[in-house]
Amino acid sequence: MTDTPSPPARVLLVDDNEAMLARATAVLTPGCEVVGTAMNGPAALTAAQTLKPDVIVLDISMPGMTGLEVAARLRERGSNAAVVFLTVHDEDVFVQAARDAGATGYVVKLRLVSDLMFAVQEARDGRSFVALSH
Repeated sequence: MTDTPSPPARVLLVDDNEAMLARATAVLTPGCEVVGTAMNGPAALTAAQTLKPDVIVLDISMPGMTGLEVAARLRERGSNAAVVFLTVHDEDVFVQAARDAGATGYVVKLRLVSDLMFAVQEARDGRSFVALSH
């Protein structure tokens, strides 16, 4: 019996910075299917409901609704998507807040190129991963 490779993770990217969305898309595209992007919390919630991604990569600091609030609302709405935070926040208090909001992964933006793909794959498979710069 041969193992069939699992299909690429379907990923929704959420960040209020277009350049960051483009960088994250470029990093993830070789091994994942980026099914959509959103630039704020309400758009992220709508996209998550419509696109049903496997993994949602969320920024924490966004105007109006933080990524932490988005993650909590996704859980309230019954979303099964794994959440990976991609953020500038490198403090343990944010990592704990992300876990409390239901996140599986946490990657600081300084580690985007080296760690985001791995974090997304781990999250899709139900494993947690944290990459801080310290």
